[in-house]
Amino acid sequence: MDTTAIARELNAWYARTARDLPWRAEDATPWAILVSEFMLQQTQVERVLPRWTAWIERWPAPSALAAEEPGEAVRAWDRLGYPRRALWLHRAAVEIAQQHGDRVPADVEQLLALTGIGPYTARAVAAFAFGERHPVVDTNTRRVLARLLHGTAAAGMPSPRDLVDMELLLPDDPAEAAVFNAAAMELGAVVCTARAPRCDACPVAQWCEWRGAGYPDNAPAKRPRQAKFEGSDRQVRGRIMALLRRADAPVSVEDVLAAAAEGGGRDPEQPRRAYDSLIADGLVVEFGDGVRLP
Repeated sequence: MDTTAIARELNAWYARTARDLPWRAEDATPWAILVSEFMLQQTQVERVLPRWTAWIERWPAPSALAAEEPGEAVRAWDRLGYPRRALWLHRAAVEIAQQHGDRVPADVEQLLALTGIGPYTARAVAAFAFGERHPVVDTNTRRVLARLLHGTAAAGMPSPRDLVDMELLLPDDPAEAAVFNAAAMELGAVVCTARAPRCDACPVAQWCEWRGAGYPDNAPAKRPRQAKFEGSDRQVRGRIMALLRRADAPVSVEDVLAAAAEGGGRDPEQPRRAYDSLIADGLVVEFGDGVRLP
């Protein structure tokens, strides 16, 4: 397999067709890129765009966010989902402001020491914000690698092999490597999609093992599906968070539990269980006789 040609063709395709996303702009700061990586975890680009824009306008540097109460971060997170990410991002902002002079560190180990940052995010920020050469593999990239290199219709469970595969294709030049990381993600997001891949538009189709094998239906066993949102504890937690985001003052526990119980439900313990879990996660705090965001 001609890895040099693959990198050349994929990077050229990306230069021609990449979506115009603000965190990809040349003047995007490392902080802006870090915020995008937090928000994009398990969340579609279309949902992230307005929240990211508002966030960066309000808090253009880590110190600006660090100066606010954590609850303001949760409020601004709005309905992006998994609101603990907002708390983690606030804590990371405090750490960056206090420990790194308000500058996002470029070193992967220093990034990993920040709250809420795992191996993927650390490598992504080092690559996209600072041009460091690191393999960056998300869900879309893993699907591209599975089809291109291994001839399978879909990727299996994440494994260390993913980084080995990406390292095999990654250009030696750090700048080109950063582009290639982004290009592989883009290819998986808009062309090499899970359900309807557009192989006729793929810049690396001639090297694709899955295409060469005739598109076999050989995907690994699927993971168990996530439980339905409707009627779940997640939905009930969301009702509580929505009420507290709208409130300018602490809300009584009774009103919080009433909001949690809206729509009924078979489990009478669910409102209290959802409330207690939010307290345990630090997403809401009891204040006097009421409840508020932290």
